[in-house]
Amino acid sequence: MVRLKDIPALDAKHLREKECPVFDNEPFIFGPALEDRRVAIITTAGLHRREDKNFFLQDTGYRVIPGDIDLNDIVMTHTSVNYDRTGFQQDTNVVFPLDRLRELENRGKIGSIARFHYSLMGAGWLPHEIKPTCHELAGLLREDNVNAVLLVPV
Repeated sequence: MVRLKDIPALDAKHLREKECPVFDNEPFIFGPALEDRRVAIITTAGLHRREDKNFFLQDTGYRVIPGDIDLNDIVMTHTSVNYDRTGFQQDTNVVFPLDRLRELENRGKIGSIARFHYSLMGAGWLPHEIKPTCHELAGLLREDNVNAVLLVPV
């Protein structure tokens, strides 16, 4: 991760001014045991299938990644110039650990893997701008009976 002091002043200012909401309470629910959970991945790495539309700056949309995808069919079009893509280029699991979930499912450590996973481009937007997308994703996860999400921020 790059340090604020090491990036251009305008970019550092933008990050310092990002809204960080304060919540009055800490919502928490208990769910099933891990071996009974259906798990999906949500990443902000700007990943998508080769045939999908590229991400663009301030893109608040998402791309659907099928659970049975071959990881070689995933590309990254994250727009941040401050993001080092070396890890992704060497192993997609660094930002989208689907192979690790498959191993956990095969060993019975998790119940199942979701049919679909989701990628966003995690740069350029403020929390209130992404809120409608988050509500839509919550509905899609619910439809797939997902009860655990692995959030992979980039």
